[in-house]
Amino acid sequence: MRTHLNPVDRLTLSFVVLLTAIILLNSSSIPSWPQLIFTYSLLALAVTVLAALHKRAPRKRLFSFLHDFIPIIGVFVIFNSLGDIIPFIRQHYYDDVLIRLDYLLFAVHPTVWMERFNNAWLTAVFQIAYIGYYFMPVALGALLFIRNKQGDFETAVFTIVLCFYLSYIGYLLFPAVGPRFTLNHLQTAELQTGPMTQWIRQALNSLERNKTDAFPSGHTAVALVTLFYARKYGERVLYRVLVPAVSALIVSTVYLRYHYVVDVIAGMLLAVLTIFIAPWMHRLFSGPPHRPRG
Repeated sequence: MRTHLNPVDRLTLSFVVLLTAIILLNSSSIPSWPQLIFTYSLLALAVTVLAALHKRAPRKRLFSFLHDFIPIIGVFVIFNSLGDIIPFIRQHYYDDVLIRLDYLLFAVHPTVWMERFNNAWLTAVFQIAYIGYYFMPVALGALLFIRNKQGDFETAVFTIVLCFYLSYIGYLLFPAVGPRFTLNHLQTAELQTGPMTQWIRQALNSLERNKTDAFPSGHTAVALVTLFYARKYGERVLYRVLVPAVSALIVSTVYLRYHYVVDVIAGMLLAVLTIFIAPWMHRLFSGPPHRPRG
């Protein structure tokens, strides 16, 4: 049977189904489960309707744009919804394990050790680098979309969305809140910040409802996958911009006390895993090839 859905649509809908099943199985523990199911239903409907509109009117640039970029909304909605799921179904967090692993590797707590570099200007630079994570994949997608590299666009978007969802599975399996909460009592000084940096940090805290997102570092994984495809698809200017930006982002995750170093290592491994399995997953979610009637 022919379908309007592309691999990214199917991937998103599959992940929505997975989360819906988790919610229904744990509905007695999740106070907002009806709202979550309603939100997922709206997301699934939006994905399906936009896919149909795009298929029926492929020359309508608006439908094409909305359909191609709805994964941004899906990723954000699903991420925030985890804040209403994980704390109610996972009583044990894994920060204690991650702290021990960091200390085993470095014989210090890395966020405490990095206090020696505490500086308002450096904090501002790293905070800007940290939020660059939200714009890196969008910039790559926009460039490929504008240049009409449809095949490259679809592959890159699928892989980046897959990386997001795999990191979300990590949050579900190994919830952790990160050193800014667990090691704050060991820090001898608060991060030096200016008004802009404080505003960014407050905005992130209010916008990101899911706080159990330390392991693995999704920032690291998604940024590295974006960097990989920027180079692979010949976006040289973007690649040259991303190399220092991604490097600063990775350091910022620890300096700003959002992540343990083992989170970053796990994020790097997740990026490699995602790039490796993405072709197979893309074929899996492409469905059987369409055969014209003879």
